Amino acid sequence: MAAALQHSGWWQLWWRRLSARDGSRMLLLLLLLGSGQGPRQVRAGQTFEYLKREHSLSKPYQGVGTSSSSLWNLMGNAMVMTQYIRLTPDMQSKQGALWNRVPCFLRDWELQVHFKIHGQGKKNLHGDGLAIWYTKDRMHPGPVFGNMDKFVGLGVFVDTYPNEEKQQEAQKRRYSPGVQRVFPYVSAMVNNGSLSYDHERDGRPTELGGCTAIVRNLHYDTFLVIRYVKRHLTIMMDIDGKHEWRDCIEVPGVRLPRGYYFGTSSITGDLSDNHDVISLKLFELTVERTPEEEKLHRDVFLPSVDNMKLPEMTAPLPPLSGLALFLIVFFSLVFSVFAIVIGLILYNKWQDQSRKRFY
Repeated sequence: MAAALQHSGWWQLWWRRLSARDGSRMLLLLLLLGSGQGPRQVRAGQTFEYLKREHSLSKPYQGVGTSSSSLWNLMGNAMVMTQYIRLTPDMQSKQGALWNRVPCFLRDWELQVHFKIHGQGKKNLHGDGLAIWYTKDRMHPGPVFGNMDKFVGLGVFVDTYPNEEKQQEAQKRRYSPGVQRVFPYVSAMVNNGSLSYDHERDGRPTELGGCTAIVRNLHYDTFLVIRYVKRHLTIMMDIDGKHEWRDCIEVPGVRLPRGYYFGTSSITGDLSDNHDVISLKLFELTVERTPEEEKLHRDVFLPSVDNMKLPEMTAPLPPLSGLALFLIVFFSLVFSVFAIVIGLILYNKWQDQSRKRFY
């Protein structure tokens, strides 16, 4: 009994010391565990990260697409459900999109996308996939996974149908092992508005990189993360049910302007799938920069990639007005008459000098 009391007294004394010395640390740990976020691994140079609610979306989706105060807009066939937002149903010829209404002015950020792609189609009989966007323009439907072509910004594509492979099979050609891609396939593209996404080749001519990602009809959660830090673009996947990020794309020297919009879209054609978004979470990353990096990482006004030549945007010349056209014709005639007169004068002088030589 005495030993038990002595043991109990030692425990109480230890607990008091621990509470007095490490109470704040334990409180912080409890808050982290209770927040549902959990500790997140942060790479070197990143000191803090903050969830930006104005650029994030999660359940419950109150007011999305219906309220004027909502931070997110729906487009096309997108629908708000209880557990997800369905961009397109498993039906032919549908397209839908979800766009953030607030432009993002963060310098370094990370976007986590929780999504699900599923449907009744068997192997290679489903499509077309979904895209995640960071672009200058929003709410413009088009052929690129439900968004406009020749966009300005960044597009990340989860492509589930191999258009190029089917065309090659139809033409009885074969892939060489070095260029064959296995679908579903994730790729990224940076555009300054001058490039078109090549559907027939699944975006191969303009992709920055890519990886195979088997994401259809899985019974566990699938995630994609886009990280943009110090002009370095990294895309990782968590699609194996192991809660571990797997590298997919890593591209240095990516220059993205600030003030663009986040969004996601999807489209179906003759083949279809359910394309669902469960959550979008944007984190601001605070990164230490040297004075030299501060000079190098100044704001840009047009997307670009170092060591990758993008065609420059040339604005079309405005049509000439009637007055301008008249002035151009008038001065052209005056110059022509002046040139003819000068030519005649010089010709006459040359003839006079020629006659003098014969006398």
